[in-house]
Amino acid sequence: MIQSMTGFAEKYFESQTFTMKITIKSLNHRFLDWNFRAGQLSELESRLRSLCQKTLSRGRIEVFIDVQFTDPARWEVRINEELLAKLIASLEHVSGRLKRDVSFSVDHIFGIPHVIEMKRKNLTTGEVDFIEKCFTKTLKELVRMRQDEGRRMKNEILIHSRVLRQAIREIEKLGKKQPLLIRNKLRDRLKELGQEARIPEEKFIEETAYMAQRYDLSEEIARLKSHLLYMQELLSSKTKVPVGKKLDFVAQELFREANTINSKAQDIVIIQKSLTVKGELESIRQQVQNLE
Repeated sequence: MIQSMTGFAEKYFESQTFTMKITIKSLNHRFLDWNFRAGQLSELESRLRSLCQKTLSRGRIEVFIDVQFTDPARWEVRINEELLAKLIASLEHVSGRLKRDVSFSVDHIFGIPHVIEMKRKNLTTGEVDFIEKCFTKTLKELVRMRQDEGRRMKNEILIHSRVLRQAIREIEKLGKKQPLLIRNKLRDRLKELGQEARIPEEKFIEETAYMAQRYDLSEEIARLKSHLLYMQELLSSKTKVPVGKKLDFVAQELFREANTINSKAQDIVIIQKSLTVKGELESIRQQVQNLE
């Protein structure tokens, strides 16, 4: 299945004890890079990461979960009574010395370290199951978006591939005429140097054959066709195994063969066609580097 590494999903959920917003964002990355922010649910990070790893193989995954507990029974409030009593006694002592009332509000009490501690009770099994189900639903939405983007990118790659195949066919036709072009160029060069009459015909034919073999494009063209066929097979694959890395490697190999053709070409038209090939391949590489 072809899918992109970029995507975004956000969903809201509500239970009897809390409300929750889950946001998952994925970006390009060579591997699976997990980033988790959910201060009140930190104990669930490993379980949610495991769910993600079963679904996604590559990408930077940024998860943000905002939970608001609406049931007061889910909180434990602990008051350090001894410390609070000492604070009140000290305050009364200061009030007596200053001969004026000195007091503080409940808000101030919450701001004094170690006096009041609010702690959320441990999640129940039902709450954990609910959170995992909600995360899975959000993850499925992310995957759906990545798959939609992957289909669009696949179509773009196929369009570039068609242009590539046409350019390669034209290069192949032109490449068959290259030996004659080399022969004519070599003879013209000898004429310019005034050496044509001095070179035996056998030697001239031998040198022409050597040059034609040296600049022959048939092997590069055959490899280009083979790589393109393999790319087509990868794009048509129905398995769930990610193919982004393989496609990126194939694109690099195609680019290498195109460079070789460009360096060996003796015909300006072949050079122009090879530049077209390189341009299409650069577009393909930009696409496949975004695929999982």
